[in-house]
Amino acid sequence: MDLFEIDETKRLRREEAAARLHAFADVLARNNEVEFERDGRRITVDVPDEVNLKIEVEIGEDEREVEIELTW
Repeated sequence: MDLFEIDETKRLRREEAAARLHAFADVLARNNEVEFERDGRRITVDVPDEVNLKIEVEIGEDEREVEIELTW
């Protein structure tokens, strides 16, 4: 199987970032799959009823990071 990877960084207003996270969470809560499309290529990812949730927080002198990861 070919690797399909999306690695994208965008600068957004905090409210827009929250809206995107809400939209993703809503799809995840309602369905057992999520869909991604980039450059005319679409992939559907099946998501089981239980997942591993990892939240990582890094606080440095000049930068802060919150990383949210779902695996199964």
